[in-house]
Amino acid sequence: MTSAALVPRLSTEDERLTNLLRSNGYRSWRGRVESVHGCARPVRLVGSTRLEDTSAGVVLDGFEGSLLVPCGNRREAVCEPCSARYASDTFHLVRSGLTGGKGVPESVSGHVRVFATLTPPSFGKVHNQPRTRSGKPRRCACGEFHHDADTRLGTPLDSGSYDYVGAVLWQAHASELWRRFTITTARHLADALGIRRGELRDHLRVSYAKVAEYQRRGLVHFHAVIRVDGPDGPGSPAPVTVTPELLCAVVRSAAASVTVTTKDSDAVGQHILTWGEQVDAEPIAAHESGDPDAAVHDRKVAGYIAKYATKGTGATSGVDSRIKREESIADLDVSEHHKAMISTAWRLGGLPEFAGLNLRKWAHMLGFRGHFLTKSRRYSVTFTALRTARTEHRYAEQLDRLGVVDSSTVLVVNDWAMTGVGYRTDAERELAAAIASRKLSRRTGEETP
Repeated sequence: MTSAALVPRLSTEDERLTNLLRSNGYRSWRGRVESVHGCARPVRLVGSTRLEDTSAGVVLDGFEGSLLVPCGNRREAVCEPCSARYASDTFHLVRSGLTGGKGVPESVSGHVRVFATLTPPSFGKVHNQPRTRSGKPRRCACGEFHHDADTRLGTPLDSGSYDYVGAVLWQAHASELWRRFTITTARHLADALGIRRGELRDHLRVSYAKVAEYQRRGLVHFHAVIRVDGPDGPGSPAPVTVTPELLCAVVRSAAASVTVTTKDSDAVGQHILTWGEQVDAEPIAAHESGDPDAAVHDRKVAGYIAKYATKGTGATSGVDSRIKREESIADLDVSEHHKAMISTAWRLGGLPEFAGLNLRKWAHMLGFRGHFLTKSRRYSVTFTALRTARTEHRYAEQLDRLGVVDSSTVLVVNDWAMTGVGYRTDAERELAAAIASRKLSRRTGEETP
């Protein structure tokens, strides 16, 4: 046997990886991938950009060739690098509304803030992990103990009696329930303070930031920061009569009184939708001035909301795009429970009385059609402002590097055309994933071996 025969033969994919690493264009390709932090599905562009000094009529800087632009998807299951950036922006958005900064007065850290969780009601018993008050696990209603990885968690004990129609309609109206909740919270606060409802804005403003998170049963619940400011917004203090305890009580009473009535339907009847009985509301302590180990403080709340802002439907991770045909639902890589929710959304979406809900369009999201992260206008900075500031910072660095003092005469000329989305080969995808993994581990301080 020759020595050459002892050398293991590379697979086709290994050969492609080797060829990519040895190619003359690898260094340039790697730089483009690193510029988008290893985005899983970047947009490929070709064209040019240049900076011109209009007063002197000269080109200061320029680039011509191919470029990658990050996809910007917020879902961790779709693109982890882009979701990490989204989570970071979410953290700063929420945190600035709690401690100030980024255009928000630091005095908001002294305002009354509450961390609230609003959940959907029950539409039938599901497999769960109940616990005693002391935290000791109890048996599920099915008679068994479920471990965390048990695929039955969140699925109905009896799918035949589970109210799938009610669940999907609740999901489709969840954003309207939230809107009515915020209105009712302000009204109940006025009543508690002895202020006429129409005059409440002369005394205070209620602001919020919330995120939607899917439960295992496929329904969303909301985590929210609710803050009370003075009549002029975050720069003015609320009346001293507004206490954390009062705001917590108002949140619970408002959630308990809100209802949404669906349109009457010959096929499924009429449903009165409410929040579930489980409504949590806790005061938020200031991290800097209070106990850092407190159960609920500003930094922990901001991190908590940022974490869930990048989550998808969880159990429906096999559905990344909208359903085109009803026949395709049976082939989806999801649980039977979630297939039933998707099928129900599709069926209800075909009824004229529910046409305005666009349920077929949002069937892949189990009927939920709201934004995952929303905030009131006065709560804090916006995503657009954060991203604009980041772009302007990089532009200023470029001008400084070029020695430009007066930017008013500088003109940016872009000419780009899209050539595709994603990487062209499995070899490119594999190397990009490795680059993304290393960058993410460095960001979290956990170096990969």
